[in-house]
Parts: sequence; structure tokens; C-alpha cells
Amino acid sequence: MDSGAAPDGALRALAEQGWCRVPGVLNATQCAHALERLHAAASESEARGVSTFMPVLDPNAANVRVFYLLELDALFREMIRHPTALALARALLGPHAMISNFTANIAKPGARSMALHSDQSLVVPEPWVQPWAINIIWCLTDVTFENGGTLHIPGSQHWQTRADVPADAKARLTPFEAKAGSIVAMDARMWHTSGANITADQDRALLFGYYSKPFLRPQVNWNAALSPETQAELDEEMRELLGLGVTANTGEGVDLSPEANGLLEGAPA
Repeated sequence: MDSGAAPDGALRALAEQGWCRVPGVLNATQCAHALERLHAAASESEARGVSTFMPVLDPNAANVRVFYLLELDALFREMIRHPTALALARALLGPHAMISNFTANIAKPGARSMALHSDQSLVVPEPWVQPWAINIIWCLTDVTFENGGTLHIPGSQHWQTRADVPADAKARLTPFEAKAGSIVAMDARMWHTSGANITADQDRALLFGYYSKPFLRPQVNWNAALSPETQAELDEEMRELLGLGVTANTGEGVDLSPEANGLLEGAPA
């Protein structure tokens, strides 16, 4: 994998446009390996009784969804904290961004779109004034409109309530298109949906790394989702990113130090 941080241009685009694309994070060999591991993870998920089809999300089983990637394969534990991914997440959310979820979606021919939504609107009530979460999308295949590239509404990260979503929202959708090996970063306030795969013979495979502010409870309870064996393999940085330490809800509070508050040393509370 490319070990570099996110380019300045990508960070500016993320801040100004709500999304950015970073090409060439994985090379062709790495993409093929990750795709092979993803298909193995999908099979393992089914073997463990976790279905890869979610009727509540998708109109048909041509959308293959894989959950708990961090438990299923060590490769995905490496990818979720890739320096470029973390640089993008921390640029938008601050230095204490945490891993909230890591899933995959393989859109096979015939896959149809899910409902229009923003990820932040799913986990916190309106108004959505600031970015509290981000999606880092790994493209393991070329992604086009035809094979089901994620559709987004430019500028929709500025919508603060459901009342701001216009009646013609779906008509404003446009695809993220990228080459295999790219990362697409998306402000979680951006309204979007999965694209329909209208090709006859192309799969579209994406990984979705979801990061959030440290005061938000993650979408996944990692203490329950990760086996004792997996947790034993985690280093201190990864445990911190997953919120597996004893401290929680940190990084966004007021600085209570006497110096920051102008208090005299030794003054009574």
C-alpha cells in the first residue's frame, strides 16, 4: 500500500466540496489481493450465520454486504488505519477520530439502489451543522456510473435538516467515479445512495470505512464484535481507534486546566 498521507489538494477538496478522490493508494496486485480476501470474508460471514443480503437496505440480493470486516481478516485491520485514510478522517474530524464501522458492498449486475440518505442523519438528530463523521471508500474495482458507483448530491453536506432536502433530490444525483486502488472520502452529511449496476458482467466492489467524532457511540460495539483472539492481536493505537480502552467520550470537551481557564494555581474549585 502507498504509505503517504493525503495530498493537500485532496484535503482542500474535502473541506470545500465535501468529498475528494485520492488515486493510486493501492496498486493492481494489492487490489486483487484485497478483492480475493473480501470474497473469502463474504463466504466466512455466511458460514458464521451473518447474511450478506439485507432486505431492509437493498431491493435484491445482487447487493452483497459484508459486515465485521475487522474480525474476519487482518488485512482489513491494516486498511482501516492506513495513513491516507486516517489523514483524511482526522482532517475533517480532528485528531481523535475513531473507527465506527468497516463494511463492504459488492454490487453485482442487476443490483439496484438503496434509499437516499446521509450517514450522519442516520446516527444523530438534526440539525447537522458540523461534520461529525466521514466515510472513506476503498475502490477495489474500477467504479463507474454503469457498474453502480455511489451516487451523491453535490453541496448536500450543507443541508442541516430533512426539510432542506428538496423534492427533486434524486434528480441531482451524480456518481463518484474512480479507478481501482483509489480512495474516495465523503463528509457524512453528504446525501447519497448506492448506484444501480446496469452492466451485464461487471462487479463493483467497495469498502466503507466509517469514522466519527469521539463523543459519538460507534455503530459497532467492538467489544462484542471482535473476538478475544482478535482483540489480543491489537496494538495500543488500534485499541484507541476502536475505543477499547477504559476511557470514553474524550477529545471534544473544554480544557479544564487552570492555565486555560485563567485560574490561579491552588485556587479553590
